[in-house]
Amino acid sequence: MKKIIPVFVAIVLIAVIGWLTFGKKVAEKYTYSDERADLYEYFHIIKEEEVPIILQDALVEEDAILVDNVCYFDLDTVHKYFNDRFYVDRVEGLLLYTTPTEIIRTVLGSSVYSVDGMETDAGYTLSFSRIVGEDTIYYIAADFVKQYTNYSYEVFAQPNRMQVYTQWDQRTVADVRSDNAVRVLGGVKSPILTDVAAGDTLVVLDKMETWCEVKTQDGFIGYIENKVLENERKETPSAVTDYEVPEYTSLTKDKKIALGWHAVYGKSGNDTLGEVVADAPGMNVIAPTWFSLSDNAGNFASFGTKTYVDKAHEMGLEVWGVVDNFNYAANNKPNNIDTKTVLSATTARTTLIQNLINKALELGLDGINIDFEKIDASFGQDYVQFLRELSIQCRAKELIFSVDVPVPFNYNAHYDIAEQGVVADYVIIMGYDEHGGDSSVAGSVASLGYVTQGLDIAVSQMPSNKIVNALPFYTRLWTTEGTKVKSRAYGLSAVKGLLKEYGMEPSWDETAGQYYAEKKTDKALYQIWIEDTQSILAKINVMQKYDLGGVAAWRLGFETDGVWDAISAYIGN
Repeated sequence: MKKIIPVFVAIVLIAVIGWLTFGKKVAEKYTYSDERADLYEYFHIIKEEEVPIILQDALVEEDAILVDNVCYFDLDTVHKYFNDRFYVDRVEGLLLYTTPTEIIRTVLGSSVYSVDGMETDAGYTLSFSRIVGEDTIYYIAADFVKQYTNYSYEVFAQPNRMQVYTQWDQRTVADVRSDNAVRVLGGVKSPILTDVAAGDTLVVLDKMETWCEVKTQDGFIGYIENKVLENERKETPSAVTDYEVPEYTSLTKDKKIALGWHAVYGKSGNDTLGEVVADAPGMNVIAPTWFSLSDNAGNFASFGTKTYVDKAHEMGLEVWGVVDNFNYAANNKPNNIDTKTVLSATTARTTLIQNLINKALELGLDGINIDFEKIDASFGQDYVQFLRELSIQCRAKELIFSVDVPVPFNYNAHYDIAEQGVVADYVIIMGYDEHGGDSSVAGSVASLGYVTQGLDIAVSQMPSNKIVNALPFYTRLWTTEGTKVKSRAYGLSAVKGLLKEYGMEPSWDETAGQYYAEKKTDKALYQIWIEDTQSILAKINVMQKYDLGGVAAWRLGFETDGVWDAISAYIGN
């Protein structure tokens, strides 16, 4: 018996130790951790001046910065999240903001801004620049952005961060039942982000079985147990409407326009007005190619005459003077004319705009048509700013303002047709040059698929009644010799002669919506995708479904019989 007692005691001790060990492990598993997260690491803060941005209910990758107790966003952040109408003139060191009727201007580094010559001192630096590596970063004060943008923000400390709202959709909220903590992840062992008190209201972002993702009023996004929350409900925050967004008025017409470009390359070209109009029944707008940039200071060459305008008016036509950036330069070499230089400097833009308005009023024009081509992404913002500024003056003088643009695709998104659709009365899609003169592949000037794709993109970005689709009154004869491909443009009236000369028999291409012909010889392959009345009708049939603002044609004098009859029927004459 004496031998049994020690054994029994040993067994009991082992059991107790095992139970205590197991209990400790169980307790440890379910005990709430009091470890606190490194908030600088959580918010990815590297420099003391950085202010992480919680936009709506998410921490975005961009930061604001805090300088002299003022929050600043960099220009890209302003454009991405708040307002893309802020523009920096990198040449003259200016920050501009354009409305339908005025330009707000401030010098980088200044606290003063002006509107129509009236100066206001904001009491803090409105904008400034910094050189970071090889780049220059431009910053704008959050409060200055807020003067022209409806959004709210609140800055919190330890560490610095800002909660920003640009949308005020309905959301789910709940109250905290008792003092607790929001953790980095769902689980009692996850580090604590912040403490919450009974009665605090949290935004519920995602609800799981026992935990839910929440956001605190001071911008922490983490997890808390469902059992801690009560009074879950829907709530719609009050929207910020401090800034009354001005209306961009437009001179867009109730009827469709039918515009014909009149190629005028010298004053004598004006004498052909009667001739080209006679061949264009149904045309209601004529656009002579009169003005072309002649230097980098905002001046241009002009072939315009009031006699032409008066005569066109007598014929029942409106006259929209065309301004281009290539004709003068192409015919007056050598020269150093550079579109980027003109558009990137506020002084040059202002000079050009004032000169254009003065000339339009002097000649009695009804509108101005901008045809700036080969705009590179490197100065796309300068180009769009020029259009904004010109639109102010056209609006004030009641001049119809139209812009010619290439068929929109991702690679030319810097033309920003969405913004053009706001500031311009008409945006004319040049629905051709699918295969241009510099193409290394033979093909159609404007196949149905190309036209359709371009219009689909355009109507998704701007009002359809402001879109004018331009048709080609020309085609290309392609010559392929080995690997060398070249082409030459011909007016529609020349096509019959070409087919006869090369012995081609055309056949209808249903996909392209036009006749196609080819001829192969020992030396070369000749190909032509024919533009004629049939192909124009096919394009017009596509255009019918979009309820466009009208049609344009490049160019007068290249058409064949029947083309303008089709256009006239389309616009309802």
